[in-house]
Amino acid sequence: MPTLIRTALVTFLTIVTAFAALAQDGAPAKVLFGRMAQPADLQSRSIGSYARGCLAGADPLPYDGVSWQVMRLSRNRMWGMPTLVNYIETFASDAQRLDGWPGLLVGDMSQPRGGPMVSGHSSHQIGLDVDIWFDPMPPVTLSREEREAKSATSYIKKGTNTELRTDLWTDAHTRMIKRAASYPEVERIFVNAGVKKELCDTAGRDRAWLRKIRPWYLHDDHLHVRLSCPAGMAGCVAQDPIPEGDGCGENLRYWLSSAPYRPADKPAKPTKPPPPLTLAGLPSSCREVLAAPAPGGGPLEISIPNPPPRPVLN
Repeated sequence: MPTLIRTALVTFLTIVTAFAALAQDGAPAKVLFGRMAQPADLQSRSIGSYARGCLAGADPLPYDGVSWQVMRLSRNRMWGMPTLVNYIETFASDAQRLDGWPGLLVGDMSQPRGGPMVSGHSSHQIGLDVDIWFDPMPPVTLSREEREAKSATSYIKKGTNTELRTDLWTDAHTRMIKRAASYPEVERIFVNAGVKKELCDTAGRDRAWLRKIRPWYLHDDHLHVRLSCPAGMAGCVAQDPIPEGDGCGENLRYWLSSAPYRPADKPAKPTKPPPPLTLAGLPSSCREVLAAPAPGGGPLEISIPNPPPRPVLN
């Protein structure tokens, strides 16, 4: 190939690559990461913060174990850091063996490469978050269809924000949450304020674990477990430390009041919604995660329909 033609071809390819990168930078990150069907074939690493990051070298949680079943398989959100997968398996086994809990129904973890999701969460981006249903695992293995159709039960009375359904809540639920908080890698656990109140009221003298239990919006049918950044993992951004104490005082009183649930005052002029987060707004290493091959050279992308809109959880 003559030198002039070769030079022109290289220049053309460079321009095309640059425009492709610019197009990717401008696309919503939730679309880019939502397309990824397989993990990045990289060393396992949490990159960025829980609500602004991505995940390299993710491991999948098996769909079924003796003491757990994964729900909503079509979402492909059963991926996490190895420490998260190990935590779920250990917690499920201990809760069943030591506390008599029938087994865990596991909701969303992270996508194969983490990152923002097209629906459901603002966090769960770096492979260190998992939702566990309050409903115990049934004594039979659920079919794929049942896992899609079955909904988690709200344990908060309809028409209220924080009033616990005492007809559903049992001491076994309390023991299960206490077990979930007992592992040193757990950073915090989000639950509805009504659940936190029940735990505060019944904990007795052993109250140190209550510090990890934090009230938050909408967590009426599940607990959201968040693990700490693995020790020494550069690039994983930790949250601010949890305040001292058991969290059963002024902070809980605020969440039990109507203040957190009042609709915000409408601005005088309609405000334009913020633009969606793009790849340019994530840590630079997320580019490598997005571009990396899948293990074994498997397919990188799939097209899946967007699930129905759901309230955004943390």
